[in-house]
Amino acid sequence: MDRRRFLLTSLASALATPFGVEAQPATRRLGWLELATAAASAHNQQILRAALRERGWSDSQIVFESVVAEGRAERLPMLVAELLSRKVAIIVAAGTTAIRAAKDGTNTIPIVMMGGGDPVSTGLVQSIARPGGNVTGVSLLGKELSEKTFDLIKQTLPSIKTLVLIRAAANPANLFFLDQFDAAGRRLGVTVTAVDIRDPEEFPGAFSRIRADAGFILLDPMFFPHRVWIAQLAVQRRLPLVSANRSYAEAGLLFTHGFQYDEVVRAAAPYIDKILRGARPGDLPIEQPNKLDLAINLKTAKALGLTIPPSLLARADQVIE
Repeated sequence: MDRRRFLLTSLASALATPFGVEAQPATRRLGWLELATAAASAHNQQILRAALRERGWSDSQIVFESVVAEGRAERLPMLVAELLSRKVAIIVAAGTTAIRAAKDGTNTIPIVMMGGGDPVSTGLVQSIARPGGNVTGVSLLGKELSEKTFDLIKQTLPSIKTLVLIRAAANPANLFFLDQFDAAGRRLGVTVTAVDIRDPEEFPGAFSRIRADAGFILLDPMFFPHRVWIAQLAVQRRLPLVSANRSYAEAGLLFTHGFQYDEVVRAAAPYIDKILRGARPGDLPIEQPNKLDLAINLKTAKALGLTIPPSLLARADQVIE
């Protein structure tokens, strides 16, 4: 091609592209890691996609490489390795157990966490304000929420002397939560113990062994698909059981006090957006959703022979009758 033809071709190409229109960003592959079921994962991905669209990322620009452990924590390391083989740009991980597995699998690929316990005490980040490393995102529970939830339990059950924490055995945040609930319990004169669950099949036996005035089930993706069954077992054993996610109250727990998980998923979108545009995860402060949600199940209260104080009912965001 001679010089004259080259210049004419270049000019025609330039005129064919409207001024101010930039090329669309390349497709980005996001790894999605959850301990939960595929159905729960699909719901959360829809929420995150909508939040990313609001930030200018079309569905064609984002591809989710999704792997879920279906409640089997021992599968997580293998699933992390699978995501790494797919060359994902970011790993989006839900829950402390999955976040820990992702962190153990890579210290270079950015990890955006959705929920989980205190990330400092579990060694995921250096600090809330400046995480350092490759992990950042949204954290769920901390000292303040444990104390507030314990106060609500005490208001509902003034004579409570013992409380049992029901935990997923593989969750790295277990010790943190035991410490926080134990400290809150000592302040109120309540002894706190713990029961660890390694497999959902252990729930009937665990409930039969529990000897406590009330229980708190820590959030874990392994438990979520079984929340209706868990609520039924608690009522059968006459155990007032509470948690931190509204869907558990809707499933039949006495009450829940915490964050709506849909908001946690949405809150991960700004982190993904900034990292895809060049930000370093270690420079992005950890956030917590700032609105606490209280849901009370009056049907369960009646089944347990409990009267919910009017002051709590007045504060509730949802009352299930």
